Amino acid sequence: MIGQRMLDDPRNHLVREFVRLVVELEAKAFVFENVKGLTLGKHRQFLDNLITTFEDAGYNVRLPWKVLNAKDYGVPQHRERLFLLGTRKGVDAPFYPSPICQQENGCQQSKTRTSSPVCYDAISDIPDAELFPELLESDSVDIPEWGTRSNYAKVCRCESLESWFFGYRREWDRSLLTSSMRTDHSQLSRKRFASTATGQVEPISRFFKLDPEGICNTLRAGTDSARGAFTSPRPIHFAYPRCITVREMARLHGYPDWFRFHVTKWHGARQVGNSVPPPLGREIAFQVIKSLGRSPSERPQKKLNLGPSSLLSMDMSEAAHFWKVSVPIGRRDKKSGQMKRKQSTIEMVSALGKL
Repeated sequence: MIGQRMLDDPRNHLVREFVRLVVELEAKAFVFENVKGLTLGKHRQFLDNLITTFEDAGYNVRLPWKVLNAKDYGVPQHRERLFLLGTRKGVDAPFYPSPICQQENGCQQSKTRTSSPVCYDAISDIPDAELFPELLESDSVDIPEWGTRSNYAKVCRCESLESWFFGYRREWDRSLLTSSMRTDHSQLSRKRFASTATGQVEPISRFFKLDPEGICNTLRAGTDSARGAFTSPRPIHFAYPRCITVREMARLHGYPDWFRFHVTKWHGARQVGNSVPPPLGREIAFQVIKSLGRSPSERPQKKLNLGPSSLLSMDMSEAAHFWKVSVPIGRRDKKSGQMKRKQSTIEMVSALGKL
């Protein structure tokens, strides 16, 4: 039975549902991930109650909990998240994975590889989306040749059997650049983006401009429908005067190129920004299976086909109808959106006055 302290706390319905599923399914192990803010201030009591609830329900929780940074696990992004690992009593809880990368002299070095990836490694091989007019209306385009790639990019392209690790291989079209719908920036925005130094924040939009030899700032999910449904503040590309595409976000997150996202920039960016970077998830998974006395030995031989791409263009109502569930996201708060646009206009006028 879920602890009463957890049930009485109204702040996080999804967390309570997570605990309920773990307990009712009698899961052998669990991985809980949330924002770092859950460890701070008044939210810390909520975290302590969560741990007590798991322990009361018969689970060993590995303490102290850890805030892990994706940049320490082969991801070219600064991203701190809380992790809580546990197993049913009678099994030692997993240990938190040790960092596999470290920073030396301002450049990331790896303890197990020659170097960890930077932004250039992650996205420099991806063709510039603005070369393809069709990406103004579509999120994909066929490009037969992509050119030279870094070791990091080769893994994202799944160019060797080892690149799949122990997951099922997929049947996919390697020549198709996906999740790359363009943003039609104004010329004024492009001028500001171009004049911003790499590794710095553009003062009007507050967008961070990627440093090709550095790592990305935290990729965020953007606002929900109650706050105007705005796209996340995507960084500026280090080589082009534009924001990065969802596919470039996915590369900076560690996703393989066969993985598809919703065709819209808003939904696609939210999917990336809300997720655990796959390389970090893999390191955690190794610790979980180790605690359960398992060791992966053979890669699956079966190849899987991708699901129907038509699912990626459905709006919330269409998707809810297709899956026979209620619409999970409410209608957009247009008032909130209007207020943000008004503030944006004020900032733009202010910027023009300074030119």
